[in-house]
Amino acid sequence: MTPRPASLAWAWDLGNPDLTGAPPEGETYTRGTPNMWTQATGDEGLGLVYLPMGNSSVDYYGGNRSAAENEWATSLVAIDVTTGKPAWHFQTVHYDVWDYDLGSQATLIEFPNRDSGGTTPAILLPSKQGDIYILDRATGEPLVPVGEIETPEGGVEGDAYADTQPTSGYHTLRKDDLTEADMWGVTPLDQLFCRIAFRKAAYNGIYTHPTADQRWIQYPGYNGGSDWGSVAVDTDRGIIVANYNDVPNYNRLIPREEANERNLKPINEKQPGDESGSKAEGEGDAQAGAPYAIDVNAGWRAPVTGIPCKQPPLGGIRAIDLKTGETLWDRPLGTARRNGPWGIPSFIPLSIGTPNNGGSVVTRGGLIFIAAATDNLIRAIDEKTGETLWSDVLPAGGQANPIVYEQDGRQYLVIQAGGHHFMETPVGDFYIAYALPED
Repeated sequence: MTPRPASLAWAWDLGNPDLTGAPPEGETYTRGTPNMWTQATGDEGLGLVYLPMGNSSVDYYGGNRSAAENEWATSLVAIDVTTGKPAWHFQTVHYDVWDYDLGSQATLIEFPNRDSGGTTPAILLPSKQGDIYILDRATGEPLVPVGEIETPEGGVEGDAYADTQPTSGYHTLRKDDLTEADMWGVTPLDQLFCRIAFRKAAYNGIYTHPTADQRWIQYPGYNGGSDWGSVAVDTDRGIIVANYNDVPNYNRLIPREEANERNLKPINEKQPGDESGSKAEGEGDAQAGAPYAIDVNAGWRAPVTGIPCKQPPLGGIRAIDLKTGETLWDRPLGTARRNGPWGIPSFIPLSIGTPNNGGSVVTRGGLIFIAAATDNLIRAIDEKTGETLWSDVLPAGGQANPIVYEQDGRQYLVIQAGGHHFMETPVGDFYIAYALPED
């Protein structure tokens, strides 16, 4: 039997909802609207696919966004797979000007009902702010408390900001607001620089609005909280395993005149000799079409040694009780073996907690396998205690999710070690496989 060629069933263009197929010849789908760059999740029984959406272009200014973009950006959107029409959506940031797009895949779970003893089909959604939400799969209604917090005043002329932002009353990976005492350095000069920089910056806690006349501190930074890789859920034991970043960014909006003087251009217009856009995302980005470009000091690094200004740990891993949202244990993730001043590896196996990207996998035997950190190690962690039971050195950065499978009665662990420029880990094209002993 010859398979039929694939054809377009439907399309969803949030900027033009009447367009349900391909755009007419010579036209395009609405440009600049939120994309989805992480993994979708599907519920075959309900016929819904869940899309974690990004924020609108550009990332750090919203004065030229449409009402539809403001409604759908940085939301989990449930789409009916038979029609392409949205069934519901849940927004985790109103009017997102922090690049807090949803980078974590959502996870289907059976959520324990605290009163009846049964369960509700639910979807678990982590966010870059660290908040974890649990929603009814069919309706999008929160099954755990969700509140709204007031946002601080400030920002730039011409931009409108949301007065409040959602927050989870169930669990957050986010730590307390930064203080000057959190500023750190490997030398007294580093610490002095970082403390002065802290005092000079605009900072009123999470959701401090972008500024142009001075730097502002974004904490958590755009890398999370939870970013790509998402969380793992042990359904037998009712435990969420969440690795996370604990790193601020140090940003400034650049007025267009200054951006033009610096020759900042969008990537499609860059020529040899233009200011590089190959560094950390957001460093010298033109934000074409907006009154401001953006400079992001990702990880907020001191200028001489390159060591982050925030005191370690800069990343961790946590076990959370699924039913209650309570923390079972929390520990730093990542050693200093590949980190050091001026980019020189220290090779010190001290567990300091490094930035990390890529999630974990949990086995029925209670082992957590994870790489993710900048030390190029893959680990087996005891789910009950958080203790590292085994580790191995990867030939490149392990910024990916491991997988575990069984064949012919033997268990295997595989990870793709490809590295990542933003994490400053070695780049490679390796697939590394481990196996339990045959006996």
